This record gives sequence, structure tokens and C-alpha cells, in this order.
Amino acid sequence: DGARAITERLRDKHFAIPIGMSIAKTNNRATCDTDNGIQDYAKAFSHVANLGAYTTINISCPNTFGGEPFTDPDRLERLLSRLDQLPTTKPIFIKLAPDLDMDTLDSLIAVAEQHRVQGYICSNLTKNRNNPLIKDQVPTYGGLSGKVVEPLANKLLARVYQQAPGKIIIGCGGVFSAEDAYKKIRLGAALVQLITGMIYQGPQLIGQINQGLVRLLKRDGYKNISQAIGVDNPAKSRRPV
Repeated sequence: DGARAITERLRDKHFAIPIGMSIAKTNNRATCDTDNGIQDYAKAFSHVANLGAYTTINISCPNTFGGEPFTDPDRLERLLSRLDQLPTTKPIFIKLAPDLDMDTLDSLIAVAEQHRVQGYICSNLTKNRNNPLIKDQVPTYGGLSGKVVEPLANKLLARVYQQAPGKIIIGCGGVFSAEDAYKKIRLGAALVQLITGMIYQGPQLIGQINQGLVRLLKRDGYKNISQAIGVDNPAKSRRPV
């Protein structure tokens, strides 16, 4: 329905839990041009930036027409410079692709750290079909979620934790259990998102994960999740708890 319609639908709603807004480039040929793509993001951002608890700038959607142009550091610089001009009181996150090579990732983080980015989501879907975890034939287009993306997402998460000290990282990709969520936390995630696990196991999975995290934290002698963030990451000694 578009950002304007969704904004009107949610404007007067009140939620007991934080609701995040996520914007991506519109899926059509017109937004393939860099300037048009930036304007498209800006238009959506202007509608939703003060609506939710935070806003995600999704530069990694694998299903949009024309690919992921803003995973290029120069284009990302232009995009974030434009969004800096738009008012918001909410935190801004960038959602990253799991297929990025580490040099490109480092360059994107270097750009984002010069703007009002307060965190990163690691990660989106993978498009790489040369993945040993793929057991069945899959379509040749679009992105893959779930266990196929988990190792890639965790590698990305660990790197972002090292390269962006002090920023909030949301871990996403392959979370089917408390152990999966805990692994992301110990690599550096302060928050965890999931969808594929809930689709296959049902909404009760969220409660099971929360109960399981309490058990795992107690087992390891932690009083809260913040004490476990990044403990398995080599950069832990350089990060505040």
C-alpha cells in the first residue's frame, strides 16, 4: 500500500511493545537510478521516521528491482547525507546483506559511522546459491532465509561488533531456538529478530526462546543479557558492557 497509507493506518495506534519501521527502495525500474532511489528512500523516511520506536534503512533487500545499489560506499554516503536532512527523534539502523565481502562491509560501516546511524541489523537474506547448507533445489531468484543464512549472518554480526564500537546490533538469521539467539548475543547482538523459525515452529517459539535464555544466562553465571553481549567476540575487551 505504500509508506503514506501505512503511516495513516498506524498513526493513532498504541502498542505495548516497540514497533520498528523498515524502509527499502521501491521495487520498480524507476528507482534504479541513484538519484531516484535516494528520493524514494527520503519520501518513505519522511512518512515513518517519527512513527515507530526506530527506523531501519534496508539497503540489502535481495528482491527489489535493480539489486542493492546502496551497498556501494559512495552511494550509501549520498543516501545517508540526504536522510540526515530529514528530522527524526528515533534511532536509525542499517540492515546489511550477509553476502558482503569484509572489505566492502568495513567501507560501508566507515561511511555509516559518519552519520546518525545508531545500530545495524545483521543480516538480511542470502542470494548465494553456492551454499553447502542448501539441501534442496531452490528458485534462481530472490533471497533465502533460515538456517541457510545463519553462518553468514553470524560472521557479519561478529565483524560489525568489532568495527562499530558502541553501536547496537540486532542479530537476525537462522534463529530457531534459545541456543541460536544466545550465540548471536555472545557474538555481539543486543537484540534478536526472527521470522523463519516462527513460521516453522509457531509463535510460541518466542516464549520458548525467552525462557531458554534465562536458563542459559543462569548456567553461565550472568545476571542479565547485557553481561553476555560479545563475550565470544575477540573485540570484547575493547567494548563497553
